[in-house]
Amino acid sequence: MTVYGQTELSPIVSQTTFDDPDDKRIHTVGRPLWNVEVRIADSATFEALPLESEGEIQVRGYQTMIEYFDKPEETRETITKDGWLRTGDLGKMDACGYLQITGRLKDMIIRGGENIYPVEIEACLIRHPDVADVAVFGVPDATWGEVVAAAVRITSDSKTTAEELVNHCRKAMAPHKAPTLWFGSTEFPLTASGKVQKFKLREALANGALHPLP
Repeated sequence: MTVYGQTELSPIVSQTTFDDPDDKRIHTVGRPLWNVEVRIADSATFEALPLESEGEIQVRGYQTMIEYFDKPEETRETITKDGWLRTGDLGKMDACGYLQITGRLKDMIIRGGENIYPVEIEACLIRHPDVADVAVFGVPDATWGEVVAAAVRITSDSKTTAEELVNHCRKAMAPHKAPTLWFGSTEFPLTASGKVQKFKLREALANGALHPLP
């Protein structure tokens, strides 16, 4: 079974079951637990969005934390006035109530007013046979606000170029989503739980520690 949650929600929000269809167990994090409310909301207005729309996952229920200890400002930023906890995760919900995680709000790239979600691009690139690992992140740009960058770890015996990877992306998604900056990497900065620390990739780029992919 798959579960979804976070520490602020003590910690489980939704879960698949053994009786769920295979596609739901594989592609979703199940349905909300009893007495737990989940909505997909606009991250700016907090208005609930229609089913199948992508937005911020917000949760309200008995297991929601009271506050961050001695951090009133952080608490106000995280919990709305009517009690919804902002998870910071992006997702969508189908008509049967199954929840799908699509990314992190803070990782979203806004290029020329268009919202771009790194997880979609990473999923596309990891399907390339010569890509062993990838992390997509936003880089500030004077013209577009942000542009899409990708740090990739290429398999040891491959000579894949950035141009080949751009073409791979263009076959699967809209042109503006394909990364314009490409960097080679042998390893990624990770948290203790194995998540890529993308802010450290941006710092490495600013410090000249990332090298362009040929």
